[in-house]
Amino acid sequence: MKCLIVDVVDPIIGQDLGKYMEVETKILPTQEELIGMIGDVDVLVMRVDPKISKEVLDAAKNLKVIAVCSVGTNHIDLEAAKAKGVEVMNAPGMSANAVAELTISKMLDMARDTMKANYDVKIKHEWNKYNFGNGSELRGHTVGIMGFGRIGRRVGELARAFGMKVIAYDPYLKPEDFEKENAVGMSVKEHLKEADYVTIHVPLTDETRNLVSKESIATMKDTAVVLNMSRGGIVNEQDMYEALKAGTIGGYASDVLENEIKVGGLTGNDEFISPLFECDRFIISPHIGAQSLDAQHDIGVYIVGKIEEALKLK
Repeated sequence: MKCLIVDVVDPIIGQDLGKYMEVETKILPTQEELIGMIGDVDVLVMRVDPKISKEVLDAAKNLKVIAVCSVGTNHIDLEAAKAKGVEVMNAPGMSANAVAELTISKMLDMARDTMKANYDVKIKHEWNKYNFGNGSELRGHTVGIMGFGRIGRRVGELARAFGMKVIAYDPYLKPEDFEKENAVGMSVKEHLKEADYVTIHVPLTDETRNLVSKESIATMKDTAVVLNMSRGGIVNEQDMYEALKAGTIGGYASDVLENEIKVGGLTGNDEFISPLFECDRFIISPHIGAQSLDAQHDIGVYIVGKIEEALKLK
């Protein structure tokens, strides 16, 4: 058997799977390169790039497993994979703490304007604390969590440690589910109206696309900060840009962009341009939510176990 690893993952995956099969690594091949390599591959280990199209799957003659070392699988043609009998597995929950901590980190950055402060000192060579007298603490503010799964619940737990009130929206939970986590369940409309920080932890689906748009932004406080650690496309970026420029929203902090896996994804040489880049109250990171050594090791151990189980290697 043969395993192909196409992204940077924890070394334990290659080490442990190497006991059972030949392991080859090619970091971020293009779709064309992958089509040329995947013919005799039994196990494909990846994260979110490149896209696994029907063309890629058609070229895979021996493929049995696609192991995704992250949560989302929207970069894979799941119907084509199912039709070929290819099992697609991911790692839900393994990076929940890492994503939650990044959420709190960005919340603090927005509250105290630390990104601008860093820029002023390092780039502009200015040392003026009086430019930052409008910063606020998280204590006493309300965080609204959209999606109260593993990540959302962990965000709530961390937020409470800062003295925040936690409200949440999740259509799949009952009132008592929120109460167990010391949170108050609310409708979307109530949630957006009350929250000082709205943090998104739902998957990208037809129902959640443009969940935060001109219409929903209009119901929020004009000081509210939106945080998106989930998927690009859930926030309508043009609408957010217009709100930031008009001063009808307090800020937007994101770990994702809606075009980050467009066409060929990272390997397709897409140019990352967004009108949001010119907004002062916008901060962005390149989808690093799960990019901690701790999370990647946990994911590695989990994925190896799932592959062993799927292929009956033990």
